[in-house]
Amino acid sequence: MRVMVVTRRKRPMPVDLLTVPLLGRFLRWRHARTTLQVPLLLLSLLLLDDGFFGPQLAPENLAGVLPWVQWRGFLILGLLIVGNLFCMSCPFMLPRRLAKKLLPANRTWPRMLRLKWLATGVLVIFFYAYEAFSLWASPLLTAWVALAYFVAAFVIDGFFQGAAFCKYVCPIGQFNFVNSLASPFEIKVRQPDVCARCTTKDCIHGRYAEAAPIRRPSPIDLQTRTQVPDGKSQRDPGTGRRLIQNGCELGLFQERKVGNLDCTFCLDCIHACPHDNVGILARVPTSELWDDPRRSSVGRLGERTDLAALALVLVCATFLNAFGMVAPVYAVEQWLAGLLGTTSEALILLVIFGVGFGALPLAAWASRTLAGSREPFLAVATRSSYALVPVGFGMWLAHYSFHFLTGALTIVPVAQSFLAGLGLPGLGAPRWGLGPLVPASWLLPIELVFLEAGLFGSWLVAYRISRRARADGTGALPASLPWALLAAALAGFGVWLLLQPTEMRGTFIGGG
Repeated sequence: MRVMVVTRRKRPMPVDLLTVPLLGRFLRWRHARTTLQVPLLLLSLLLLDDGFFGPQLAPENLAGVLPWVQWRGFLILGLLIVGNLFCMSCPFMLPRRLAKKLLPANRTWPRMLRLKWLATGVLVIFFYAYEAFSLWASPLLTAWVALAYFVAAFVIDGFFQGAAFCKYVCPIGQFNFVNSLASPFEIKVRQPDVCARCTTKDCIHGRYAEAAPIRRPSPIDLQTRTQVPDGKSQRDPGTGRRLIQNGCELGLFQERKVGNLDCTFCLDCIHACPHDNVGILARVPTSELWDDPRRSSVGRLGERTDLAALALVLVCATFLNAFGMVAPVYAVEQWLAGLLGTTSEALILLVIFGVGFGALPLAAWASRTLAGSREPFLAVATRSSYALVPVGFGMWLAHYSFHFLTGALTIVPVAQSFLAGLGLPGLGAPRWGLGPLVPASWLLPIELVFLEAGLFGSWLVAYRISRRARADGTGALPASLPWALLAAALAGFGVWLLLQPTEMRGTFIGGG
């Protein structure tokens, strides 16, 4: 009798950016993040100077082109190609680091504010202000917004433990957290069994000059920050040992971390891990949306109405923001003004924003009805709304890449003009005709590819979420159909927007 031995083929390790020659070595360097932050801080200071004291015509001002053309383009393309690169190189963190040394940084962030409602509210205010006050056209207002960011990061993290500003307040961070759900890389442990044997848990506690005693974090600790060192002394509050490397200040315990939510790519956990067991690993984009385990500091997505609301605000905002740039918006605003009997642009914008959210409860009701489910309405809406994140990300890509590809080179004449104003005309006379990176005929196909890829991702996520929610797998397709149709309607609206004449913000091309 012959005995056949079946050997299970070992799954190959996913691509790890830390193993890439030169790049991996740079990322492992303790000062890699600072090296990325310093140039952006210098650019931010130049932006503030030109925004406050330079010409107030947006296409001629660093504050008119850098944040609204180049920065947004690099931000969204970074999320597409790698992940949350902006938070990794965020210039607001250098003043924040100074604040940790000058101020106590010993208060605990209020428990009632440990959800995303505050950040969601700030995002709504920002998107509303962007249209109501035409921030893109006002270098002065843009400079004030940038200055407010620096002050807020300095004050909040100067008085509160951990990275409270990044996790609970910063609207740019929330934009990156949600859209990085569609990114192809995540910071993740390589071998879970190595973490299981680890006794010090330095990835969350931080590494100290001498080995600290065994400190196994409790489940409650994993939802917040455990034993945060004092902001000035940088000493372990329990042993007095000196901290030489922070653990994760956003409370993401690597052993139970899943995906990119709340991860700033700060690399602290990579530097703190004594076993070299944390990498930047490739993954299936959006997979964490349908595979919903309980994760460190975040819990289950399907139980977080605040995160669902944040995601939906960002999905709606991308279409409303694009709609605010096309010619038909003016006809809609005039019609609403006559209907409401008002000339208040603020009120008209509030109505437009409100209508943008109206389809979401309808989709949740239809999903619940078609599936024959008795689940609470809010539970269905919370769980399934994440299916719209990919199509929203696709529209952000289409929108921001349009501005970037049509106006990326505007930085050249603006820099020439800025230096000439300082008495340094070494770059020559400003070449105001510069702008596009690609021929105009390429723009629409590129935008459509981004948008339709997002639509396909939403269909996939909607079905997988519905299938996971039903133990026997039946009814998944009918339950996912309303969300698939809503995603298709959003994508169709997006295609229509892309076909409309659009304001060329930040350039002299086509006016606006």
